[in-house]
Amino acid sequence: MSPSPRTLRGVTALGLAAALGGVAACSPADNAGTTTGGDEATTSVTVQIDGAAVPYYAPLYEAVEQGYFADHGLDVEFTYANGADIVQNVAAGNVDFGFPNGDSVITAYGSGVRTNVVHTTYQKGIGALLFANDSGIETPADLEGRSVAVTDLGSPNYAQLQAMLDSADLTVDDVDLRTIGTGAIVQALQSGEVDAIVFSRLRYFALQNAGMDVGQILSDEYLPSFGNILVASPDTVENTPEVVTSFTAALDEALQYTIDHIDESTAMSIEKYAPTFEGQEDEISEVLRDVYAAELWQSADTEEHGFGHGNLDRWQEAIDSQAEFALIDEAFDAADLVRDHRELGN
Repeated sequence: MSPSPRTLRGVTALGLAAALGGVAACSPADNAGTTTGGDEATTSVTVQIDGAAVPYYAPLYEAVEQGYFADHGLDVEFTYANGADIVQNVAAGNVDFGFPNGDSVITAYGSGVRTNVVHTTYQKGIGALLFANDSGIETPADLEGRSVAVTDLGSPNYAQLQAMLDSADLTVDDVDLRTIGTGAIVQALQSGEVDAIVFSRLRYFALQNAGMDVGQILSDEYLPSFGNILVASPDTVENTPEVVTSFTAALDEALQYTIDHIDESTAMSIEKYAPTFEGQEDEISEVLRDVYAAELWQSADTEEHGFGHGNLDRWQEAIDSQAEFALIDEAFDAADLVRDHRELGN
């Protein structure tokens, strides 16, 4: 799905070359410009978001619409790309912030592409094993001899499948493993081409709404991971920590506003940012309320420490698991990757 071609308030798109990481690298200081209006200085920054404009990014959109970014002296522009390109662009200084999936950040860091996680926005991953309820699948042990699809063998979903199988003393050799591209993997499950897929748990709701009696097993129960998180380059973190703390403070305010106004935020996001979801307001509100607000944006950690808290033990488990399942060559210290945004500049 492509972002809306409309020009949206507070949003501009970088050119295709930037989205693909093909623009010349610049320093974060060069990228984050400062303009003066009246008596107040405003810092212009760009955040690159995973995928396309969807209403699930409501807190980012509310940070613009409710004026939280502006209140913190920021003029924020959104652009969209895939997770791997986002991490590359942030590390190179082509964009100031990125909002990719946390698993891709770990994989990139393990390959030498350095960014810092400055806000663990989604406290859990969003991967899941999806299957038809009449398939007889209830636990990972039931996958033995079944056909199971992932998008590719280098994906976090493949590691999640391995962890699920390992919990039942199985390996990928005990299943009929298929690789099916992102655009076709859900249809393969619907058509019965495969018995199960490991993919985004959000597709569970889409399949339900499409009339399929679908079940799910959440990957995070077997392999700690993270959904979308905020990253910045180490240079930005060290040299302009005030920009990072301003952005994360505005995001925290927007998260709380969205939680308190789920229906209104859903309607606004669809109307102004993701019009292709028009007519799905009730379904999207339900997902935002029951999944995002209840499980992803909030946790025991955020209750104690505030939104975006990065639990280093969970991050270390996710890093160690990627090393165990050969997505990265070797593990590294989570504290080198994850920074506490509330302590920057102190």
